[in-house]
Amino acid sequence: MINKGRHGSFHSFRWAIIPLVFIASCVNDPNDIKALTGKGYLQEDRATDVTAIYSKEGKIKARLFAHQYIRNESAKPPYIDMYKGLKVEFYNDSARIEHVLTADSSRYYEAQGNVLVWGNVKIVSQNGDTLTTQELVWNQSIEKIYTEKPVRIATGTEVLFGDGLEANQDFTWYHITDPKGSVAVNKGEVPQ
Repeated sequence: MINKGRHGSFHSFRWAIIPLVFIASCVNDPNDIKALTGKGYLQEDRATDVTAIYSKEGKIKARLFAHQYIRNESAKPPYIDMYKGLKVEFYNDSARIEHVLTADSSRYYEAQGNVLVWGNVKIVSQNGDTLTTQELVWNQSIEKIYTEKPVRIATGTEVLFGDGLEANQDFTWYHITDPKGSVAVNKGEVPQ
């Protein structure tokens, strides 16, 4: 017979309590678990100083430069954000720059074909016409650009102001929704 003495029962008790302590200490905050496994920072692709080239049928259509690029495929709907300045050069079929867009930030919903750009938005065409506004939406499926924000268009002969704009995506045609200020017209163009 083995004599455990007074320490033997404590020794058995200690081995029974240790697993209980570990089980009790393995409690996780549900919010911490959700932060690690849910949608968030770890499910985003991030890059800095990105250059992307978009082509269609073997022809370059646009070249994009972005300082901060974030792609979130798990969002509903998925999107691509570009921050801290972006520049997009749009090319015609002859591979010449047709116009250049610059802005502070943008969000692109690839599945819907919608691009939202905001903050110091500027489009400069190859002939020097310049559109400035604070926000533009480009819908690729209908090939239109539009905004409800104030706009300024400077051409070689005049400066136009207004609230709201609709234009085609190559910016060769535009319509200011609510024009403001003076507009120069030829004598024969004045309505009677």
